[in-house]
Amino acid sequence: MTKIYTYCLFDHADVFYGVYSSLKAVHRDAIKICNQGHSGVLMEYKGVYETPSLTKLRNIFKGECDVVVRYVSDAVGAKILKTKLRE
Repeated sequence: MTKIYTYCLFDHADVFYGVYSSLKAVHRDAIKICNQGHSGVLMEYKGVYETPSLTKLRNIFKGECDVVVRYVSDAVGAKILKTKLRE
């Protein structure tokens, strides 16, 4: 039995945007969604805001399941949910 993790992307209104198997692709699209305002994009996890990077996202998701990370800017936001496929 293999573990297959998926990353679900939602926009600021909790509208489903897509399912990804690549962490790099979901990070890129979350940045693209949030990069519409005048301020920079921040990544929020457990109340801590920091500049988003693929390495930080990978470390947050490492060994975890059913975790939500939010990307925010002044105008919009996005959420990434890591989950696994269940049989």
